[in-house]
Amino acid sequence: MIRTLLLASLALIANATFAEELSLKAPAESAELKAIFNGKNLDGWDGDPSMWSVRDGVIYGETTPDNPAKGNTFLIWKGGDISDFELRLSFRCSATNNSGIQYRSQRITEGKRASNAWVVGGYQHEIRNEEDFPNVPSFIYDEKGTRGRICLVGEQAVWNADGKKVIRDDLINASAFKELMKVDDWNDVVIIAKGSHIQHYLNGQLVLDFDDQHPEKAFSQGVLALQLHAGKPMWTEFKNIRLAPIK
Repeated sequence: MIRTLLLASLALIANATFAEELSLKAPAESAELKAIFNGKNLDGWDGDPSMWSVRDGVIYGETTPDNPAKGNTFLIWKGGDISDFELRLSFRCSATNNSGIQYRSQRITEGKRASNAWVVGGYQHEIRNEEDFPNVPSFIYDEKGTRGRICLVGEQAVWNADGKKVIRDDLINASAFKELMKVDDWNDVVIIAKGSHIQHYLNGQLVLDFDDQHPEKAFSQGVLALQLHAGKPMWTEFKNIRLAPIK
């Protein structure tokens, strides 16, 4: 009995310590954050000019029946590769299709995957105007890769050479996400990547925690980009885009 009580007490202490270490609230903004979108034009960005523009101070991307995307197309930040970083921005999009925030990604200019002049592959923070699991914003997708949905909203997971291991899946549940997500409105995103550790926050709350230890498929650095998805006509908007390196 004493041993059982002792083990239970140790488990409670370990769980409390774990919860304390894994804060569910977004950290305070870094003093190093700098705007990488000037709110006026697309200086410093490279994308299809027939699809990307600036409207009312925000980046606006749109595909139409007369001007569809020939494959997923991206607005690529020309500031160079990023590795360890803190990224903060806000998004809004239509419900007819989905978008994304690419990071630590590689520009693809040759082969079948280069369906247009602005194609990248790597980690993608999913952007959707949806609130019902599992097709919600913030999961990590392996754009142009082989792992699909790498880490889902609610998960703390590790992916190594043996595959993916979900440590917990209760960072946020379906009902809590419906309260958190602002459908048809602006939503705030924080992405923090340091080494193999990646965290996504939505509207101030941690929604996934991922450690990518795969020896070949993990991405350590690459470009930052915004996505327009091929398929049904859509629009997406981004504003307050700020980036800081983590040293």
